[in-house]
Amino acid sequence: MRTEQEMMDLILSFAIKDERIRVVGMEGSRTNKNVPKDKFQDYDITYVVTSLDTFTNSDEWLNYFGERIIMQKPEAMELFPPELGNWFSYLMLFTDGNRIDLTVVPLEELDLYLASDKLLKILLDKDQRIQNYPVPSDIDYHVKKPTAQEFDDCCNEFWWVSTYVTKGLCRKEILFANYHLESILRKELLRMISWMVGIDTNFSLSVGKNQKYLKRYLDDLLWKRLMSTYKLDTYENAWESLFTCLDIFRETSKIISQKLNYDYPDYDENITKYIYKLFEETRSN
Repeated sequence: MRTEQEMMDLILSFAIKDERIRVVGMEGSRTNKNVPKDKFQDYDITYVVTSLDTFTNSDEWLNYFGERIIMQKPEAMELFPPELGNWFSYLMLFTDGNRIDLTVVPLEELDLYLASDKLLKILLDKDQRIQNYPVPSDIDYHVKKPTAQEFDDCCNEFWWVSTYVTKGLCRKEILFANYHLESILRKELLRMISWMVGIDTNFSLSVGKNQKYLKRYLDDLLWKRLMSTYKLDTYENAWESLFTCLDIFRETSKIISQKLNYDYPDYDENITKYIYKLFEETRSN
């Protein structure tokens, strides 16, 4: 596997030689001092260029970076709508295990790029176009204190969708039930737990993309309970996971409501009774 220094030399040497590239930036975990370093970190690189079309017309130039196992070009896909506007990205995994997520940005959108991410670090500025170099900071990724409305919205979404999970389990439609638990219910559960961590840490840190660092801030018992909710392979396990999700969400949101002096929704009790009633009916059938 090529070393970090070898990869950075490769990325910068290409840019230095190519007159079309005027600015090189890096974002992501490699610019975040709070993220532990490992071999799986991507190289999130941006080339700000004078002629975007000359890059996107052919992929030949990408061979410079090494032999690829696979590449994805999100802005060229039809099934998944592009999100970068005039920018174009290449997500590349190489045979040695390194990965570069390379974005090409038109020079006229340099200011937009500079404002796009507080973790941005400028590696090369050929024309000294940038007056004040940004200092990488992960502050935009810190857990944010929820407003009373955001707290209520999270509660409402969680408890409302819990009835969809229940309906799916009662109908013996486990894929329907598991979709709603995994895609919606869990999202709100993790959001609520993250807010609790935010309160405990004075909203001074990030729990990472997809809450990947959440384990660091939870006690062992809560973590084990949360992990148990991923058992969804049978109806019995799915029911048990749902009940545990309800319990964790209730406990966590009540803590937050007390600490932030927000109203806790009164429909929790009735929805819980409704769910358990349907569960008992399925057991008796």
